Amino acid sequence: MASEKKKPKKNDPISERARSLNDQIASLEAEIKRLDNQLQHTPVPRLRSTAVPHGATVARAPVPPVPVSREPVFEEVKPLRSTHETTSPDQFNNLGVRKYDLPGFFDRLRQHFRRPTTSNPRLVTYLAAGGVQGLRPLRYEKRVARNRFIVLVVVLFVILLGVISLFVRNH
Repeated sequence: MASEKKKPKKNDPISERARSLNDQIASLEAEIKRLDNQLQHTPVPRLRSTAVPHGATVARAPVPPVPVSREPVFEEVKPLRSTHETTSPDQFNNLGVRKYDLPGFFDRLRQHFRRPTTSNPRLVTYLAAGGVQGLRPLRYEKRVARNRFIVLVVVLFVILLGVISLFVRNH
């Protein structure tokens, strides 16, 4: 068994490709270092003064990079106000607390129960008419919901009548 010959290993294409890519990476890193050294040793560009048209050139001093602040940047946020809501000095008492505004309360309550405005009225029209394939028309969905509501009300009414009739019989 010691006399068995070792089989020559077949070249693995994945390891060959990995080796070639590592060689390319090493050559690119060497080129980056060479270019970086070349950039570091280049002389500072000489600039001509713009104040005097034919004056002597002035060497520009290298500008150190501005340190980047890692502190978070806070922006001022203005609170959202409704367009119909106005503030006047007589709405606040002398302590700065808002007075109770009954008409304003009813306006806000009414606004709460209104439908939101649509951002895309054409899409709403397509959905309502059933113009999108695969979706049921909105009027069909409304009809199903209305019928469910009517059945629920009738069932609850019958249960209520049964409870009232039991109550009247026992007393």
